[in-house]
Amino acid sequence: MPKALPENPTGSSGSAGDDALSSLLGTIRLSGSLQFCFMPTGSWQTDAAPSLAQLSADASGTMPFHVVAEGSCWLELDGVRTALETGDVIVFPFGSGHQLGAGENGRLVTPTQDLPQKPWRDIPILRYGDEARRVRLLCGYLQCDALSFLPLRQSLPKLIHTRTQGANDADWLRATIRQMVAEVDRPRAGGIAMLPRLTEIAFIEILRHQILMAPPAATGWFAALADPRLSRCLALIHDDPKQDWSLKRLSAASAASRSTLAERFRMTLNTSPMRYLRDWRLHLASVALGTSGQAIAVVAHAAGYDTEAAFNRAFTRAYGKPPAAWRKALKAPPPVCP
Repeated sequence: MPKALPENPTGSSGSAGDDALSSLLGTIRLSGSLQFCFMPTGSWQTDAAPSLAQLSADASGTMPFHVVAEGSCWLELDGVRTALETGDVIVFPFGSGHQLGAGENGRLVTPTQDLPQKPWRDIPILRYGDEARRVRLLCGYLQCDALSFLPLRQSLPKLIHTRTQGANDADWLRATIRQMVAEVDRPRAGGIAMLPRLTEIAFIEILRHQILMAPPAATGWFAALADPRLSRCLALIHDDPKQDWSLKRLSAASAASRSTLAERFRMTLNTSPMRYLRDWRLHLASVALGTSGQAIAVVAHAAGYDTEAAFNRAFTRAYGKPPAAWRKALKAPPPVCP
């Protein structure tokens, strides 16, 4: 797994891959929150932020993000520093601990400790210092249930770094960032609700772009979406997961022999077509548990299991906890993100 994807992709992906990604994003909860605007000046550094995994045992799927609205600074992750500039968007899919700063040996600032108590009528703006050199960061989190789907989770790096300055295909993202800044600068009715929606739109497009980053010989879910035959097969599974699929039917519809399809799944996704189908059905079941009041037996039947006991065993193996416990954990609020 790469530590970071630092560049913007170019080109366009096939429609089948786009359909598979759309089906994934369309069947999950994707919620977000812009927690605060952070405006330090001069030389400064944050404390080493702990990872979300250290803050909460149920933080899976909670992704901190920062948008550099103005100025430049650095990000340190796993001892490696990365320069950030105006227009950069950085997302931490696994809530990795990190540090931000400008200059060297600057004063320590602790924005998460300086936040006012909720509820907030407007987005808090935290200012530090009065020097001429200013950095402006929009900080928050996204709660993305898609990360419970193992093929996607295994394809994501610890850091997604997207640059918008000078990128020909980033006009929309620059416009979204400008709108986010405007909502903070000029609070209007509905602004608190508008900012999470803008954040979600930006993240979905950034995630789509990662597909184009996968080189032809790469492995993982993004590489599978870039493979015409695999992406066609994935689209069939995602579009109609309740279908009584078999390897023979999937291979015929994907214009590949059974042995070729099975080998491509093994080499690219380290799984089989039928196991992928099972995992996708279980993912849909996890979504249903979090977004509906359906009885677990009903969710089990929709996932293709004849008995609730068999579903409980399969779900626990895949997600580490029984369906009832999973549903309860999803109702807990996400932690405050560093």
